[in-house]
Amino acid sequence: MKYLWEHKNWFDFKVDQAALLMPLGELRILQGRLLGRAASLDIKLETEAQAGILVEEAVRTAEIEGQKLNRDAVRSSVALRLGLPKGVGAHNRSIDGLVDVLLDAVRFHDKPLTLERLNGWHAALFPTGYSGLRKIKAGELRGSQPMQIVSGPIGREKVHFEAVPRECLDEEMRLYLKWWNSSKGKMDGVLRAAQAHLRFVTIHPYEDGNGRLARVLTDMALAQDENLKVRFYSVSSEILKSRDEYYKTLEDVQRCRTEATEWYLWFIKCVASAIEHSREIIANVFMRLDFWNQHAQAQLNERQKKVLTRLLEAGPGNFTGGLTTRKYVSIAKTSRATAFREISDLLDKKILRRLSGKGRNVHYDLVWPQNKS
Repeated sequence: MKYLWEHKNWFDFKVDQAALLMPLGELRILQGRLLGRAASLDIKLETEAQAGILVEEAVRTAEIEGQKLNRDAVRSSVALRLGLPKGVGAHNRSIDGLVDVLLDAVRFHDKPLTLERLNGWHAALFPTGYSGLRKIKAGELRGSQPMQIVSGPIGREKVHFEAVPRECLDEEMRLYLKWWNSSKGKMDGVLRAAQAHLRFVTIHPYEDGNGRLARVLTDMALAQDENLKVRFYSVSSEILKSRDEYYKTLEDVQRCRTEATEWYLWFIKCVASAIEHSREIIANVFMRLDFWNQHAQAQLNERQKKVLTRLLEAGPGNFTGGLTTRKYVSIAKTSRATAFREISDLLDKKILRRLSGKGRNVHYDLVWPQNKS
């Protein structure tokens, strides 16, 4: 048998529980520490942390599939839905749909998962009915054509995997949804999230967007495990960092080259890395609060606040190339003379500090709270 789904009861994954015991225990410790820290956030900070994670999740889950989203547009869509100050990004139906799906899965994780709900998510991901230039069946299961995962140029394609055939699809989805709704609380939540992901991408029920929906379901399963309606870490960000390994691990299991245990181990490692990175995001939220508290009495106009917010969102040392007068002009949508005058004002107020360079090449950075004397 060539593919995993060709085996009888293929979704009854054989897993070496002993091999998972230690890494899963270590992950639970990390998870507990993060959620303990997150519990100290007030509503405003929790919302800001949620916004940062949601923006990251939306951008990265699309990037895994080779789709580049405008981060400002994503941030604007997230801000609108969370009641935060709206950003500068242009309205985009596809981005709005993705953000809506991510929020629905987590905020309403306690609601039953149905085919109608999944179809609604799929339709939201493809509001025009097109994936790129290709017309697809948006909001409904795929058609009769074989579903193959391929790579390579036309005429020399390499088939990595072929999904469950169409004639089996309805029954496979019925069994998947039955398992999802009955397994909650009856197995380890992290392992259930890993199983939900592997099983969904093996079925591959839609013409496109299966990977994105699998990662949405992963978030939903983890939200159920933690019993939280917000996410404090982005699994998609970590998948993107090791995308080749992600696809290879899935393919090896789906092609029966290795046991499902390898996928579970990889998934646990991925979630642990996501939690480690999230601790930085939450620390950045606290840092932003400290920054605005320190400068609460400073007289700043909306352009200055906008530029400072962009620097704060990037975090220390992460605003590529540092702030320049030209970048200030671009972000604030103002003249060079105004930008120079407002930068000078921020320097005088010790909100910005001058870095390297001279003249037009001079760079600036924030006086971050931990460095301020």
